[in-house]
Amino acid sequence: MQRRTLLQAAPALLGLPGLSLAQTAYPAKAIRYIVPVSAGGGSDMVGRTVTERWGQQLKQSFIVDNQGGGGGVIACQATARAAPDGYTLLQGYVATHGTSPATRKLPYDAIKDFTPIGMIGGTPNVLVVNASLPVTNIREFIDYVKKNPGKLSYGSAGQGSLTHLTMELFKQQINSFMVHIPYRGVAPAFTDLIGGQTQAMFPGLAAAVPHIRSGRVRPLAVTGLQRHPQFKDLPTLDESGFKGFDAQQWYGVVGPAGMPAPIVKQLNDTLAVVLRAPDMREKLSVEAIEPQVMTPEQFGSFIKADIARWTELARARGIQLDS
Repeated sequence: MQRRTLLQAAPALLGLPGLSLAQTAYPAKAIRYIVPVSAGGGSDMVGRTVTERWGQQLKQSFIVDNQGGGGGVIACQATARAAPDGYTLLQGYVATHGTSPATRKLPYDAIKDFTPIGMIGGTPNVLVVNASLPVTNIREFIDYVKKNPGKLSYGSAGQGSLTHLTMELFKQQINSFMVHIPYRGVAPAFTDLIGGQTQAMFPGLAAAVPHIRSGRVRPLAVTGLQRHPQFKDLPTLDESGFKGFDAQQWYGVVGPAGMPAPIVKQLNDTLAVVLRAPDMREKLSVEAIEPQVMTPEQFGSFIKADIARWTELARARGIQLDS
């Protein structure tokens, strides 16, 4: 009788929170991986490279869903509204969970509406100048800016972008002025920098590499606390006297708020395996990205700190954009 009663009660027990077979079998179907840009760019490459290996670890496929538009807002809203069951993930990055929350009113909360899964990695920003500018290092550049107040201009990928905020942070620290020229993306900004219409820029290293190697722009220093493996002779701003000066184009993974802890741990553990593979560093080096393994807690703290830092700068520099 006891055995029969237990068997009859089993379906009800399986319906209780924490006893779902779906949790123990995760992942039981393909995982939707939203990338907040159109297909074909660097961010898309990062997502497809990582999920190919990640799927092998989880023994389940990922379906990359490119949702460009709105500076990542569309993708973020789609993720935040999805069921928190581990089958919808977002490749968040510095814009969606860093600079945009710091400079705009958004229809989502970059912290409360998401569950941090883990960091993928990041690439530093690099201070580059027009090749004809008579400076060869960071100190000469600062002197040149101070001797030519208001005569120099710098380009960015747009108002409130990382390229904009990084240069504003630099201007704040050297207490000097340069005119900001915002563009619709980093490519046209490079065109005018190379042509001499602007004199400096702070792009992500990946975007700058071909122009640096062609000699059309001159690199002076990179952000971050360590020199980049691809440019070991290029000093960091930190070692050039700007202690703690950091800014990077980073990528990570988040899901909807309220995801079960066991699923988050499984995703984080398997992502770490993928990122620690020796050849993964080589694959991501195409975008000058260095893999960075973090726990969900560490990644959550990283996001909060990044938003706080850029928010403080945006307020100090009066950078507040319409939504």
